[in-house]
Amino acid sequence: MANLLLFNKPYGVLSQFSDCDGHPGLGHYLKQPNIYAAGRLDHDSEGLLLLTDDGKLQSIISNPRHKLKKTYWAQLEGKITQPALAQLVRGVKLRDGITQPASIKLIEPPQLWIRNPPIRQRRNQPTSWIELQISEGKNRQVRRMTAATGFPTLRLIRVAIGNWTLENLLPGEYRWETIHLPATKSHRQGPRRPK
Repeated sequence: MANLLLFNKPYGVLSQFSDCDGHPGLGHYLKQPNIYAAGRLDHDSEGLLLLTDDGKLQSIISNPRHKLKKTYWAQLEGKITQPALAQLVRGVKLRDGITQPASIKLIEPPQLWIRNPPIRQRRNQPTSWIELQISEGKNRQVRRMTAATGFPTLRLIRVAIGNWTLENLLPGEYRWETIHLPATKSHRQGPRRPK
């Protein structure tokens, strides 16, 4: 059995326990010993961060080969076009390669907590909300993808990783789940035969 903590990481908070460069770490919110983040979320992104006390579960969640889908809600600057949506779905060329195909849909502005500080808004500039699902994890990938299509991300919230979701957690809140991991077989190797 492994313990999994689902945390709604507030804007501006790091995905590590110590403070750095003027940004608070997780230690301001979580006092549980011996838990470690399974993956990360940039300080200027909000939402679901998973932490666990089990190395095997941490590897399953954070290792790209397991391809756990991550779902984000992104508020974009401007009214996004169908060609831009199609480009996001197909894959976007970034400096470190082309992104894998993504699942994208336009959504109505979700009912969310007020962000502190609020996003910058231009008076006559509309915004769009999309739900985007990816299974890879390039650095700042969602922000770079939307910027490459001409619609920069103003606000980014991760709402799910695999089947784990934020549900009703507010920023700074968390809940625990107990995970039953399948047993692994240990293979003993005998002495190697000489060649």
